[in-house]
Amino acid sequence: MLDFGRWLRNAAVCTAWMAATPLAAIAAPDTWKMPAVTQAAGSVLEWVRDSGDAGGRPFAVVDKQAARIYVFDAAGQLAGESPVLLGSAPGDHTVPGVGERAQTGHVPPEERTTPAGRFEAAPGLNDKGEHVVWVDYESAFAIHRLRPGFAFKARADRLGTDLARDKRVSWGCVVVPVAFYLQVVEQVLGRSPSVVYVLPEASPLRKVFHELAAN
Repeated sequence: MLDFGRWLRNAAVCTAWMAATPLAAIAAPDTWKMPAVTQAAGSVLEWVRDSGDAGGRPFAVVDKQAARIYVFDAAGQLAGESPVLLGSAPGDHTVPGVGERAQTGHVPPEERTTPAGRFEAAPGLNDKGEHVVWVDYESAFAIHRLRPGFAFKARADRLGTDLARDKRVSWGCVVVPVAFYLQVVEQVLGRSPSVVYVLPEASPLRKVFHELAAN
């Protein structure tokens, strides 16, 4: 039987090279410095900063086209960024009923999308008792660490590549390296409600984030 605690410790060490920068000190919003991001991610980050849409909560931006996540603390300071694994099927929608099918372990390949949009997220546990951040509980859409199993090595290798297309292998969840989850996601998003912004890959950005169209 797999010793999950021992695996978790070892995996955190093995993926330490992917860990994020240390948590930034609390600073006033006007000192918020954005990381180097794609134009689409920059537009969303500027809107979040200028509008205060996160409402003083920690938040994350998932850029599907770049296959990266950016996590910010409640003061709007960058806590860390990381490559991510995303749904293997293209699309910005959630297939009706996919949450129930995910619980049975049978999600058809064409339903394995990572939906785009603004989500009210909250920490919790999955059906195996592992800590996750539920982005949308009903559809079983979460941010979670790379899980143990036969595919761990192959998926860890994919996280280390430079090509975003190599990272389209999950059932729809946003999967991050173990060390990044423990050091950043769990510490920043995993202690209280947060907001997660997932950028689209097919739909126009301003169609998904309607508030941008008004600016």
